[in-house]
Amino acid sequence: MNSVLGRRTRILAATTATAGLLFVAGCSSTDDGGSGTKTAAGGVELVKAGQLTTCTHLPYPPFQSEIDGKVQGFDVSLIDLVAEDLGVKQEILDTPFENFKTGAFLNSGECDLAAAGMTITEERKKNVDFSDPYFDATQAVLADKKAGIGSFADLKGKKVGTQAQTTGEDYVKGQGLDPVSFESSDAVLNGLRAGQVDAVVIDYPVVQGWLKDKANADAFEVAEQINTGEQYGFAIKKGNAKLLAAVNKALAEAKADGAYQELYEKWIGPYDESAASASPSAS
Repeated sequence: MNSVLGRRTRILAATTATAGLLFVAGCSSTDDGGSGTKTAAGGVELVKAGQLTTCTHLPYPPFQSEIDGKVQGFDVSLIDLVAEDLGVKQEILDTPFENFKTGAFLNSGECDLAAAGMTITEERKKNVDFSDPYFDATQAVLADKKAGIGSFADLKGKKVGTQAQTTGEDYVKGQGLDPVSFESSDAVLNGLRAGQVDAVVIDYPVVQGWLKDKANADAFEVAEQINTGEQYGFAIKKGNAKLLAAVNKALAEAKADGAYQELYEKWIGPYDESAASASPSAS
């Protein structure tokens, strides 16, 4: 019990530490933060001294988004735990999502890892190493209530929106549909609101967040949830075994001591025991 309470105190401190840590891609810095070394606890080599630099793509609530001037969310809070174990603070860099699939920003030394609600796939494993899974995801069909859509099968002949470069978009295309592609999850929702599309296919937790808004709940409904067997993982530069081990250790400890469940309930919703029992990803 004491260890769980202690971890909860750490979560609150770590989450508030994200304030002001949003850096726009393209900015550069050579400031070492005064620490003088890029080696963190456990011999983990970092791209910048004194910080764990995380690439993400905003917004993607509830995993990462800017709230009251802070970048916050489920992914952010979990990586804060990794940073704390390493004795550094997390800094966040907003980058295009396609960079995560190729590992470009990891290979160029701009980021230590990528945390972006990213599905583990065999294709992506060719370019990056993934942490153990930290979230089981399903896709959702969110439709305008006036569109007469009751399932994925009803999308044929309709205008369907997806987020570019995502597994949701891949799934829709794989079913023979030609979706309207939007750059971000916000743009997907705006497209649905504006009537550019009749329905969208996107990760269910994102839809859950949207439907907390009464206007969205009044206008749209979940026509179907699709279990595609997807699991999220954090992406790390290939061969960075020490950082990969540190991330997996932090995840395992969070699941064991109750911190994972607390963060899950805070950001996602009612806790699903299966979320914490996801098997490690294959190497």
